[in-house]
Amino acid sequence: MNKTIENIASFWRLEAKLEDTNKYFYFYNEVQDILDNKKCFVIGRKGTGKTAICEYIAKVHNYDSFAIKLSFKNFPFNELYHLQNQKYTRPNEYITLWKYVIYSNICKLMAGNEAVDGTVRTELGKLYPQRRNLARNISDWTSVQFGANVLGNGGTIKVDRQITENTASWIERTNILEDIILQYGTNSKYYIIFDELDEDYRDFSDGAEKQSYISLLTSLFKAVQDVKSIFFEEDVNIMPVVFLRDDIYMIIKDSDKNKWSDLKIELEWTKEKIKNLLAYRISKDMGKQSPVSFDKAWSCIFENSKVSYGDKQSKKIDAFSFIERSTYLRPRDFIQYIHACCANAKEKGKNKISPNIIKFEDRAFSNYLKSEIEDEVFPLLPEIKTIFQILSNLRKWNLKTSEFVDEYKKYLNAGTIKEQNIDYVLDTLYNFSVIGNQHKSIKTVQYFKYMQTNMTYNKEENIVIHRGLFKALRII
Repeated sequence: MNKTIENIASFWRLEAKLEDTNKYFYFYNEVQDILDNKKCFVIGRKGTGKTAICEYIAKVHNYDSFAIKLSFKNFPFNELYHLQNQKYTRPNEYITLWKYVIYSNICKLMAGNEAVDGTVRTELGKLYPQRRNLARNISDWTSVQFGANVLGNGGTIKVDRQITENTASWIERTNILEDIILQYGTNSKYYIIFDELDEDYRDFSDGAEKQSYISLLTSLFKAVQDVKSIFFEEDVNIMPVVFLRDDIYMIIKDSDKNKWSDLKIELEWTKEKIKNLLAYRISKDMGKQSPVSFDKAWSCIFENSKVSYGDKQSKKIDAFSFIERSTYLRPRDFIQYIHACCANAKEKGKNKISPNIIKFEDRAFSNYLKSEIEDEVFPLLPEIKTIFQILSNLRKWNLKTSEFVDEYKKYLNAGTIKEQNIDYVLDTLYNFSVIGNQHKSIKTVQYFKYMQTNMTYNKEENIVIHRGLFKALRII
């Protein structure tokens, strides 16, 4: 049995947090920009590698570099919404809160930094226990009594500003923590990683709730920008990093947003970059110390045979291109597809993945892709499953906008669907690359958002459904 195929079937995971990061993480230029404090906003669609980067940076730890990951998965966001700084108006009212969270976690890391003054380190260790969940931490840190004995008048840690009886709020403590970091932080690097902020991105019950969530995110970006400017010329390297889905980033509207561009990385993948990533991962499972070429890595697990497709299966294409056409050119898609093929080959006792295995797994992959999109699109289109049913009813992968509109109106008239803005539905489907446009004159040219990020939906051109969804929608 092919050991590489066995390894891929056993160890490749869709969820980066469940993989061996040290073994599989593919290091590229964007990651270095984050480590060097050049970039701090990582924006990308689900499956483009945000979690993998997050997990890699979270494991940074040596004598002068420290990292902590703040996961907001299953976080009670409602507990944050009441922690506004009333001196600011929307959407800036949470800037102080986020700075307080950043500074508190830096102090938590300082407690484990032997370069920090021993007395300060001891007292910070008492204030910031290492094993506590994030929600409980924030609740404790914003309580009235937090830190009074250590930071107050006569406290152990001496800074220019001290908490008094009248200024014992967490808002005032933000300034004091800033002074502590400036005075005692040493020239170490501190990475504070914000991850899984999409947990409260859903079908909001009212506009006020949605606005609070957007204000919270807007304030986070502004807080990070503010912290970086404060410590720009200081020896202490404060490196907050925010990971956020691109569709959520798009809904943030603020006059300062253009200023974030210099600090932002948009995770986009090309065919060549995907090949390099796959070559790296497969090489690891081949037992190679250094990556081999893509062709050599690919041929280790795939047969050198074309895959048939099209009407009467009369056309043929190489295995990579066949798989690529079903994906959104995201690492997650290829990992899912190749893992399934290897598991199939292992079960059948095959030494390499055959065209038949690739085609067999195509249907399961199509269902996976549809499920992924349903999860992503639901906050914007709660009726996405019904909308998929409308596309399925049409039984076409290439159709006129009017054909979709006519079928959609049948559901509206029957009361089966509530969203009346059909243009909004089409724009959303396009933004998530469920559909694309076909060029009016050149029939072989198609435009999908994941490939042409600056494009918008054109209702004058035909709709084309993404090939990866064909089988799940029972189009072919």
